[in-house]
Amino acid sequence: MLLAIKATADITYDKINQILDLTDSVFMPQKTKFSQIIKTEALQLGFDACGIAKAAFLDEDASRLRNWLNSHMFGEMKYMTRHFSKRIDPQTLVPGAKSVISVILNYFPAEEQKNPNAPVISKYAYGEDYHLVVKRKLNKLFDFIREEIGEVNGRAFVDSAPVLERVWAARAGLGWIGKNSMLISKKHGSFVFLGELMVDLELEYDEPSKKDYCGTCTECIDACPTGAIVQPCVVDASKCISYLTVELKEEIPGQFKGQFQNRAFGCDICQDVCPWNRKVKPHQIEEFEPEKKFLEMTRDDWYQLGEEDFRKLFKNSALKRSGYKGLMRNIRFID
Repeated sequence: MLLAIKATADITYDKINQILDLTDSVFMPQKTKFSQIIKTEALQLGFDACGIAKAAFLDEDASRLRNWLNSHMFGEMKYMTRHFSKRIDPQTLVPGAKSVISVILNYFPAEEQKNPNAPVISKYAYGEDYHLVVKRKLNKLFDFIREEIGEVNGRAFVDSAPVLERVWAARAGLGWIGKNSMLISKKHGSFVFLGELMVDLELEYDEPSKKDYCGTCTECIDACPTGAIVQPCVVDASKCISYLTVELKEEIPGQFKGQFQNRAFGCDICQDVCPWNRKVKPHQIEEFEPEKKFLEMTRDDWYQLGEEDFRKLFKNSALKRSGYKGLMRNIRFID
């Protein structure tokens, strides 16, 4: 093909490349072409990576989920016991689904809280609520797919439905599930938000990681102050600081007094010690930038924080999950 093009007189190499690209596009399978443009657009929208998995029944994960539920490790999160079939079979959640498009978005901050004595807030809650930010970007990606490919049906998910997000991200080749049960990417670590588009469009599917890159490392298990990581990849939520400070609505059990290491909302300890997070770069998402006032708050500032000031300072924050009363309960508990 190249020799034939060269023989057509005075044609530039740029023109040759354009013709070759066009030729490749003509013979490229449609699902491959669609997958490539979707991934390219995902990166243009600011996502750090995008992968695609076949929307198939999660056989092995169904067994793991059932064992976890039967062990009553979900604490008071009774919603985890509902919609079991939807968690393991995308067809019951999105009828006709053929593909699960997974994305990750880095949220590791360039700056952290300044005062070493201040109650610690998990990094995921520094800026605007990730549910809103990731969902906006996913909806833009979905709009793009419909504009460029045609009529495609499906749904977007951001930690807001019975979806095993980490499983789908791992199946899409975006990383592996570490001993702390978090998705870990070789390039982006584990400080990443996840999102999915389940669509009725057949695409080219990525290969999941064939290796667990945690190896023999047990730093996350050893560092967990409440012993919540009961075995590799299994977390007892009822012991997890993140659960106790965010999801639990009742008083925190006294048995955990003195174990929180000053955590007032979320945790991050198992991620902070993970070797795969040592070289992660700060995010580039404006919406995740924290208020300077928040970063500089002292211990006294937190104790004196009024409800109205809380609402103003964290009006679009994930901290609303616990609410003012829940946050102050946590702060009193770690005193």
